[in-house]
Amino acid sequence: MTPETVMTLSHEAMYVALLLAAPLLLVSLVVGLVVSLFQAATQINESTLSFIPKLIAIAVTLVIAGPWMLTTMVDYMHRMFASIPSLAG
Repeated sequence: MTPETVMTLSHEAMYVALLLAAPLLLVSLVVGLVVSLFQAATQINESTLSFIPKLIAIAVTLVIAGPWMLTTMVDYMHRMFASIPSLAG
Protein backbone atom coordinates (compact mmCIF):
# COMPACT_ATOMS: atom_id res chain seq x y z
CA MET A 1 0.00 0.00 0.00
CA THR A 2 1.48 3.33 -1.04
CA PRO A 3 1.37 6.51 1.02
CA GLU A 4 -0.92 8.06 -1.57
CA THR A 5 -3.42 5.24 -1.09
CA VAL A 6 -3.35 5.67 2.66
CA MET A 7 -3.89 9.41 2.32
CA THR A 8 -6.77 8.88 -0.12
CA LEU A 9 -8.46 6.38 2.18
CA SER A 10 -8.04 8.59 5.24
CA HIS A 11 -9.27 11.66 3.33
CA GLU A 12 -12.38 9.80 2.19
CA ALA A 13 -13.02 8.48 5.71
CA MET A 14 -12.79 11.98 7.21
CA TYR A 15 -15.04 13.36 4.47
CA VAL A 16 -17.72 10.75 5.15
CA ALA A 17 -17.45 11.34 8.90
CA LEU A 18 -17.89 15.09 8.34
CA LEU A 19 -20.90 14.48 6.08
CA LEU A 20 -22.53 12.26 8.68
CA ALA A 21 -21.85 14.58 11.62
CA ALA A 22 -22.70 17.88 9.92
CA PRO A 23 -26.52 17.74 10.09
CA LEU A 24 -26.55 16.91 13.80
CA LEU A 25 -23.92 19.48 14.67
CA LEU A 26 -25.58 22.23 12.65
CA VAL A 27 -29.00 21.58 14.18
CA SER A 28 -27.50 21.54 17.66
CA LEU A 29 -25.68 24.81 16.95
CA VAL A 30 -28.80 26.55 15.64
CA VAL A 31 -31.01 25.36 18.51
CA GLY A 32 -28.36 26.38 21.04
CA LEU A 33 -28.15 29.83 19.48
CA VAL A 34 -31.94 30.28 19.51
CA VAL A 35 -32.19 29.15 23.13
CA SER A 36 -29.32 31.46 24.08
CA LEU A 37 -31.06 34.41 22.44
CA PHE A 38 -34.26 33.48 24.28
CA GLN A 39 -32.36 33.31 27.57
CA ALA A 40 -30.73 36.67 26.93
CA ALA A 41 -34.04 38.28 26.05
CA THR A 42 -35.89 36.91 29.08
CA GLN A 43 -32.89 36.99 31.45
CA ILE A 44 -33.42 33.36 32.44
CA ASN A 45 -30.05 32.03 33.60
CA GLU A 46 -30.77 28.32 33.61
CA SER A 47 -27.92 26.30 32.12
CA THR A 48 -30.03 23.17 31.61
CA LEU A 49 -32.70 24.97 29.58
CA SER A 50 -31.08 24.21 26.24
CA PHE A 51 -30.74 20.46 26.86
CA ILE A 52 -34.30 19.35 26.07
CA PRO A 53 -34.75 21.47 22.91
CA LYS A 54 -31.41 20.22 21.58
CA LEU A 55 -32.33 16.63 22.38
CA ILE A 56 -35.67 16.94 20.59
CA ALA A 57 -34.11 18.72 17.60
CA ILE A 58 -31.41 16.08 17.24
CA ALA A 59 -34.01 13.29 17.47
CA VAL A 60 -36.10 14.95 14.74
CA THR A 61 -32.98 15.44 12.62
CA LEU A 62 -32.10 11.77 13.01
CA VAL A 63 -35.58 10.78 11.91
CA ILE A 64 -35.42 13.06 8.87
CA ALA A 65 -31.75 12.62 7.86
CA GLY A 66 -31.27 9.10 9.21
CA PRO A 67 -32.01 7.22 5.98
CA TRP A 68 -29.62 9.46 4.04
CA MET A 69 -26.94 9.01 6.72
CA LEU A 70 -27.38 5.25 6.69
CA THR A 71 -27.21 5.10 2.89
CA THR A 72 -24.07 7.22 2.88
CA MET A 73 -22.37 5.01 5.45
CA VAL A 74 -23.40 1.76 3.72
CA ASP A 75 -22.16 3.05 0.34
CA TYR A 76 -18.84 4.00 1.92
CA MET A 77 -18.50 0.56 3.53
CA HIS A 78 -19.32 -1.15 0.22
CA ARG A 79 -16.59 0.87 -1.50
CA MET A 80 -14.11 0.02 1.25
CA PHE A 81 -14.87 -3.71 1.21
CA ALA A 82 -14.76 -3.78 -2.59
CA SER A 83 -11.33 -2.12 -2.59
CA ILE A 84 -9.73 -4.62 -0.18
CA PRO A 85 -8.48 -6.97 -2.95
CA SER A 86 -6.79 -4.13 -4.80
CA LEU A 87 -5.19 -2.87 -1.58
CA ALA A 88 -3.82 -6.25 -0.53
CA GLY A 89 -2.33 -7.23 -3.84
